Amino acid sequence: MAGKTKVMKPDASSISRGASLIKKGEVVAFPTETVYGLGANALDANAVRKIFLLKGRPADNPIIVHVSSIAMLQKIAKVDARALTLAKKCWPGPLTIIFEKKGIMPANVTCGLPTVAVRMPANKAALALIRESGVPIAAPSANISGRPSPTSAMHVLEDFDGKIPLILDGGHTKIGVESTVLSLAGTPRILRLGGFSYEKLKKLIPNLEIAGHPKKIGGPALSPGTKYRHYAPSVPLMLVEKKEFGTFASKLKAGERRVLFFGPNFPKKTIAQLAGQFEYFLYFKDGENAARRLFDELRDSEKKYDRIYFCEIEERGAGRAVMERVRRAAGK
Repeated sequence: MAGKTKVMKPDASSISRGASLIKKGEVVAFPTETVYGLGANALDANAVRKIFLLKGRPADNPIIVHVSSIAMLQKIAKVDARALTLAKKCWPGPLTIIFEKKGIMPANVTCGLPTVAVRMPANKAALALIRESGVPIAAPSANISGRPSPTSAMHVLEDFDGKIPLILDGGHTKIGVESTVLSLAGTPRILRLGGFSYEKLKKLIPNLEIAGHPKKIGGPALSPGTKYRHYAPSVPLMLVEKKEFGTFASKLKAGERRVLFFGPNFPKKTIAQLAGQFEYFLYFKDGENAARRLFDELRDSEKKYDRIYFCEIEERGAGRAVMERVRRAAGK
């Protein structure tokens, strides 16, 4: 597609327009409660291929499929009783579950894996688009691969203006980081931390574990968003670990325009000592606040500063997902 990208508020007319485009094999950006998605008909391999090309997405990075009902899920995946019970408890919501796929799923959605990642978004516009399209929608985050994920329609426009026909503008997303990805094969494991917190999910699954960072970089990615560097702004992002809070200032380079992101665990006396060494200080009051604002602030800061410093925040609740993304953005 080449031409003007329309940005429209979600209503009956724009949803109908978006669904018509999806049915024709086009790609449409739409809001969810987590981040904006870049969506195409999940049952159309050619349409899905457009997603990979637009994003510059590696061909071995599977895509999450979005559904609007349990019935739609059961058309594309084999769903056992345990998974069905969990889906009914947690959907719509920011939880993606890995299922054994059915033959109807094109190979490029799952990158040849025997499994498919599926979720039901908790966003009225997203659900309406899926329902009116009448097909499950394959949708990774609506950004160029490796860039900070989009939490507003304007972020999507920055990356895809003139490249896609339509962006449904649902305002700023509620959660701000991608969905949690869960595998129920063997011991239940979180493959990607996200908008559904580990603490909340562990109450439903007492033997839940968090998978470590993939060590086989050359091996298959069982979950979307776990194999490659992601979320990186166009300027260097430096992670300041807690043990470095009192010493990192001595390593700052002269002549840099820099910003410091920090949370309530960062010593106030150190902030006072850093006055004059940073052009701006950005405070996150808790993990949820950091999650909602992270990608927006990274995109804004890359336009103003030479380097971004992110001080480690507490890894609890949404803070776990935030720190996972900061580490990836910093190349850790």
